[in-house]
This record gives sequence, structure tokens and C-alpha cells, in this order.
Amino acid sequence: MFLRLIHNDTAITEGSPFTSDEVQYNLIHRISEDPNSLCLKTPDEKMIFAQTAGHKGWLWISNDIPSKERTSLINELINQLAEVPLQGVTGDPKTARMFTEIFSNINNVQYETDMTMEAYHCSKLIKPEGVKGEILKAKEQHVDVVADYLAGFMRDAFGTTVEPSSQQTRAATMIAGGGLYLWIVNGQPVAKANISHRSPRHARINAVFTPLQHRKNGYASAIVAELCEIIESENRIPMLYADVKNPDSNKVYQNLGFQKCGLIEEIKFL
Repeated sequence: MFLRLIHNDTAITEGSPFTSDEVQYNLIHRISEDPNSLCLKTPDEKMIFAQTAGHKGWLWISNDIPSKERTSLINELINQLAEVPLQGVTGDPKTARMFTEIFSNINNVQYETDMTMEAYHCSKLIKPEGVKGEILKAKEQHVDVVADYLAGFMRDAFGTTVEPSSQQTRAATMIAGGGLYLWIVNGQPVAKANISHRSPRHARINAVFTPLQHRKNGYASAIVAELCEIIESENRIPMLYADVKNPDSNKVYQNLGFQKCGLIEEIKFL
């Protein structure tokens, strides 16, 4: 039997079993805030499924659940989701793959791994020194450059080519959200990064990007470090996800003091 999980549910509050894996599964906080999302938990709060409509579901199972019981719970969940369109599943590799194998056998679907990410948190920042420039919160006047950077980020991160003009609305939305920052050198933007979400104990950084012509100058490190200080001033811990296929970004974060907190695998149903 599954129960509804709500925003600030006891299953995801401090002291619950979930918090031992909270950095890996931080997106569950964000999904639970959406009243239109599908969020479920077991009565003992040792299994959580959270899905925003039209997206992959996130699946967390406590490490102290034995394999046989995991299989039973996953079968029960798949039965519960029988009428729910499911694009794929996201979770630690063991959990995501177990769900995928059972789901694919029951529903006769093919699948592939979309991305594997390392989850990081920064409990002690190592701030870079001697980087030229300063941080600036993005404003309406920066929509064009942010749209251009978003197109560049999609190209580098996902291999997707889009026109910057197609990112104008998203750029305006991110700026209006108040979490987007630019690194400025000689009055010109040279990098960006975003505080995308705040949960009770963490704040998540994403959309870190430096155009090719400005790389190898420490700008990404500098702006992420500044965002970490903003987050720390709120008594939260900075966290982020990094694609394991991008060693440069992983190195940047590790040099800033970010520590690995576990892998997250995204699997897409075909």
C-alpha cells in the first residue's frame, strides 16, 4: 500500500531515513512542492516515488531494505502506476536498474541510460584566489546573453543544437526567479550559474556555463564559489549534480571542496 507524499512530508524531513540519501535525491523536494505531481511513500517511509507529469519518476528505497523486499515493493509500485504515463526512472544505479528490469519485463518496453550524474555537496568551501571579475545578479537587460548561454549549455551538456532565440522565454523566467548570476569582467558577462532551488537543508546550483572563448580563466570556479557563500549565509549546504562524462566540471567542483555523495542514473523508456 502506498500513501500520498506531500510538501514537507514527514518522510523527507530531518531525521527520516530519506535524509541519509538526501543530496542524491534532492530533486524529490522540488517535485513534492508541485501540487500536480505524483508523490507516493510506503507507510514505513522507506520508499518514495516522485514524478512531475511528463517526466521521469524519481525512486528512492532505503538501503536497509533487503533485495527480496525491494523486488516486492517495486512490483507493487509498478501495479500502482499501471495507468500513469512513465517516461523513465531516475535513482541510484542499483535501484533504477532493478525497477527498469522489472518494468520492462512487465510492459515489454525497451530502455537506455540517458545520463549518469554524481551528486555533490560542499560542507567546506575552498574559494579560488586571483580570479579577475565580480559577481552580478542577472537583470532583464541580460536576457539576450543568458539565452545565448543557455543554448551553449544545451549544446555542451546534451549535444542539442538550438537557436538562442528559442531560449529567450526560459532566460527571462530564470532571471525573474532571482537565482541567476553572471560573472562580469571589464563590464562584460563571461560566465553564468544559477541557484535553482532551495530545500530545507540544501540549495541546488545548476546551469553553470562559460563560453568557449572565456574558459580556463577560473570564471566558473569563481561564480560557483560566490553562490556557495550566498547559500551558506542562509544556513544551507550547497549541492549540485554533475555529468560523470564531463571530467572538467567534476574537477572544478572537487577543487572547490565539493564532495561526492553518490551516483544518480537516468534511464529512459523507449
